[in-house]
Amino acid sequence: MIDIFGYGAFFLTTALIFSLITLGLNLQWGLTGLFNVGLAGFVAIGAYTSALLTTPDTANRLGGFDMPVLIGWLGAMVVAGIAAAIVGAATLRLKSDYLAITTFGVAVVVQLVALNAQMLTGGPFGIGFIPRPFAGLAETPVLFNLSNLAIVAAVTLVVYFALEHLAHSPWGRVLKALREDERAAISLGKSARFYRVQAFAVGGAIMGLAGAVQAHFIGFIAPDNYVPTLTFQVWVMLIVGGSGSNKGAVIGSILVWAIWAGSGALTSVLFTPEQQARAASLQIVAIGVMLCVILLVRPNGIFGDIPRRPRFGKKQAKALPDESGATQ
Repeated sequence: MIDIFGYGAFFLTTALIFSLITLGLNLQWGLTGLFNVGLAGFVAIGAYTSALLTTPDTANRLGGFDMPVLIGWLGAMVVAGIAAAIVGAATLRLKSDYLAITTFGVAVVVQLVALNAQMLTGGPFGIGFIPRPFAGLAETPVLFNLSNLAIVAAVTLVVYFALEHLAHSPWGRVLKALREDERAAISLGKSARFYRVQAFAVGGAIMGLAGAVQAHFIGFIAPDNYVPTLTFQVWVMLIVGGSGSNKGAVIGSILVWAIWAGSGALTSVLFTPEQQARAASLQIVAIGVMLCVILLVRPNGIFGDIPRRPRFGKKQAKALPDESGATQ
């Protein structure tokens, strides 16, 4: 029973970290319509920034300022937000697939820098000994996982309610207007580029925070943690939950991560160790099947807004014109 509670806390903590990334993507895509497929790069920037600020001094690596974890998280948000603002200012004139290709290229560049800048990032060996909250409880896995779950849940709630407030604020309404009809919003005197850069920067800052939280939860980071598979996972989470809905971003993340982790556990049981490497691709198959089912049943996701057809009563139907143009 204790093991179940410990694993349940570990599972929810990981799912909520994914929820933070998905909330940032929902601000960029669901609210503003910015097609970002380079989110893994901003997550990596946040993780490495926090790791460099909080780890002890190391002889063969720059950084290691041994600062508190909270300072590392704030630094991760600032650096990732600035990086997203720079990328946004340079690329947001592009549209749809062109923007997607550019942001994907940014993510690849970030991963290559993390892989080759060994003096700064540790190269392929990564950065270890990242301080973990409640490290003194590590000998008691249940208490350790529950304590970390409480912290990650608190951070997720703060980000969730902040984004809900922003979505219903005048700033959020401008972003929705730009997503729905850019020309109409510009005709009202709103600067499309200015607001989009802001949304891209805030979303990038949230992704950087998620990367920092994950780094301190695991205690180790490496370039292999930020491959395109991460982008695929987060996009599926947003699509399943419902683009444009912060609630959908959180629920979709938990649901997709449950299927991802469950399919991984199932393959480890059904296949021998020699076959498990090939069977790991079944995780992506399981996610693809679930995505197809969700889109067939709920085309806009679980919590996505489904446009309703107007329903006419008998009196309204009689007032509609017939084919000749005369009212019935």
